[in-house]
Amino acid sequence: MALSVGIVGLPNVGKSTLFNALSDAGAEAANYAFCTIEPNHGIVPVPDERLDRLVEVITPKSTVRTTVEFVDIAGLVAGASKGEGLGNQFLAHIRSVDAIAHVVRCFEDDNIQHVANRVDPSADLETIDTELILRDIQSLEKRHARAVKQAKSGDKTEKLALELCARVIDELNEGKAARDLEFSDDEAGILRELDLLTSKPVFYIANVSEEQLAAGLEDPLVQRLVEAVAPAQVVVISARLEAEIAALEPEEQGEFLAEVGLEQPGLHAVIRTAYRLLDLITYFTAGEKECRAWTVRRGSKAPAAAGVIHSDFERGFIKAEVIDWGTLVELGSEAAAKAAGKLRIEGKEYVVQDGDVMHFRFNV
Repeated sequence: MALSVGIVGLPNVGKSTLFNALSDAGAEAANYAFCTIEPNHGIVPVPDERLDRLVEVITPKSTVRTTVEFVDIAGLVAGASKGEGLGNQFLAHIRSVDAIAHVVRCFEDDNIQHVANRVDPSADLETIDTELILRDIQSLEKRHARAVKQAKSGDKTEKLALELCARVIDELNEGKAARDLEFSDDEAGILRELDLLTSKPVFYIANVSEEQLAAGLEDPLVQRLVEAVAPAQVVVISARLEAEIAALEPEEQGEFLAEVGLEQPGLHAVIRTAYRLLDLITYFTAGEKECRAWTVRRGSKAPAAAGVIHSDFERGFIKAEVIDWGTLVELGSEAAAKAAGKLRIEGKEYVVQDGDVMHFRFNV
């Protein structure tokens, strides 16, 4: 599934350093504003211990993980909604992603310039939120103006758009985001065409120094961010440290992580949080040739899950053979699971569960 997460934030908060660590794509990272101009794209495998366990049991010839695309987007400054800095490019690029990972600087370092010459997570947050809101208001005002003209003909959709745009503009002027508002199905359809920036799901990445990692969410600067964005999720990482970890060979990473007091790279939490934010789940196919993780939207039924593999699977769907991943690992093989009565036959109405191991039967 081509789903993407945009990494956003003020200039010099560590976005490109984080992106490099995530994707190993070589995005330029430097200590001056607007280092990133064109967005960098990286396809990142999703760490999944369940797949690792399945591979240990089945020992396939190949292993394929599911992925999330991360996009490193140019830094935003106050006035971006009016074209300041690279604002127009930033806002156009963020419109193309499905979700937002907002990186916020939560560390002191005199050697790294801050565009406002201060370290204040809540103020940084307000700067970006304000610019996104202002751009959404511009979009809504244009739609409202169109509705004013077309509603005169009695068109019900345009009358609804007229009322809706006025209401949402008022809410945004109060500092609210579109994602936090409730809409009817008809209203949601009207807003979908506008692709409002503040309607996108978001989580926050507190970029800290290595010394701050032990305090985690209890660090004073991180706490200011947590309080400002509650109940949204905040992931605490040191982008600089993660870049060092990512540069090591796999066999060296475990020793390094132990030295710095981490059980696993912080990037794993970033990737998994992005994946969950997009309301995605994973199912698996497992056999001697290949163990593979597949991505589907939560709530997807079996035929749609089959269609992720190939459209013919969905069109000709007959049934799905389903085993919970943990049961398969425990019993050691599909044959053992079947003998124990743990393999289920599910039909077209079956809702896929996170962690299902599935084989599909279909007509060509």
